[in-house]
Amino acid sequence: MFTVEMYKGTKNENYSLVQKQLRALLEGEPNQIANLSNASSLLNQFLVQTNWVGFYLVDGKELVLGPFQGLPACVRIPFGKGVCGTSASELKTMRVDDVHAFPGHIACDAASQSEIVVPVVKDGRLIGVLDIDSPVTSRFDEVDQEQLEKFVEILAEYL
Repeated sequence: MFTVEMYKGTKNENYSLVQKQLRALLEGEPNQIANLSNASSLLNQFLVQTNWVGFYLVDGKELVLGPFQGLPACVRIPFGKGVCGTSASELKTMRVDDVHAFPGHIACDAASQSEIVVPVVKDGRLIGVLDIDSPVTSRFDEVDQEQLEKFVEILAEYL
């Protein structure tokens, strides 16, 4: 059974706790959809000032909407388009302080102001991306990026 924790430590300590919770949620479950669903739910309850947390999964030469928490979203994103497609094509984390300044940004939710996208890679193969949006500009910092990359590394072990 999962219980909501009160995150009272430093930002790094809180992320460490979330990563431990992720391992506990995923342990012994082989289903990718179940694991991605629990991962998005866990991050959604942990992160503050976010309005969308979820995954886009590789489908040919584009990304297709996967498990998420938030408002309905864009269903397909071509590689190289928007923040998610750019992250997927370049295989690197994209941290965008102001999405309106990002060339080719795809606006799925008009409330979104900043975004972080982390590629999910297993055995050298792109599986998809973790996408997190915030209604606040400059919401995500270096600590978020480093810790979310660790979160995705743990998740990839179970996919």
